[in-house]
Amino acid sequence: MCTAVVSVAPGAEIPLILIGVRDEFTGRPWAAPAEHWPGLVGGRDLLAGGTWLAVDPGAGRACALLNGHGVPAPEPIRRSRGELPLLVAAGDGPADLELAGYDPFHLVLADAAGARLWSWDGAALDGTELPAGTHMIVNSGWERGADNERVAFFRPLFAGARRPAALDGPWDEWAFLATGAGLPADDPRALIIRHELPDGRVFASLSVTLLAFSADGIRYDFTGDPGDPRAFHRVLPE
Repeated sequence: MCTAVVSVAPGAEIPLILIGVRDEFTGRPWAAPAEHWPGLVGGRDLLAGGTWLAVDPGAGRACALLNGHGVPAPEPIRRSRGELPLLVAAGDGPADLELAGYDPFHLVLADAAGARLWSWDGAALDGTELPAGTHMIVNSGWERGADNERVAFFRPLFAGARRPAALDGPWDEWAFLATGAGLPADDPRALIIRHELPDGRVFASLSVTLLAFSADGIRYDFTGDPGDPRAFHRVLPE
């Protein structure tokens, strides 16, 4: 993924909302979210076999992966970062893993009690609890200022979005924002992007995930048509 939005509101009926936008080369094959691994639900990267976001419905938690900046892993020991959401959603802590084989990353672990962010730059692991409020994580990390145009535009909009009163409540405003709020793909503030490269490849937003956590469980909506707020379908609860 290239953008994650985390909304933390302790005491609310929906105390945590996590939105993930996955940007990738359009030629990379993938499968829509399902239980591709025992007890874990998520979209599957068919090239490396991992995922960008994994949900453990039984434990009520999810882990999202974003690529980071820093020192790449040495080629002889390099592993796919797509393993990480599966390991962490299943209960492993990043600090307990051998991270030297992974390129830089950011991981967001979320449940109804809150969210934690870990960032690995190829040399050191940093972890922090995300406080109450609305946060955006991009490839450069947790952006708290206004230097990033995307974050500066979208964070206030997500912060002002009306929170549903229940998991099965209306999500129209969140779906509209999560699918780009109508901005064109070439706008520097765009959340949903599409870039045609000189070599003919296309790098674009391929999917959007909307997760909501409460004491009643997890709502997991997904779309592979990231420009259309009406295209979401329910993954969980089934």
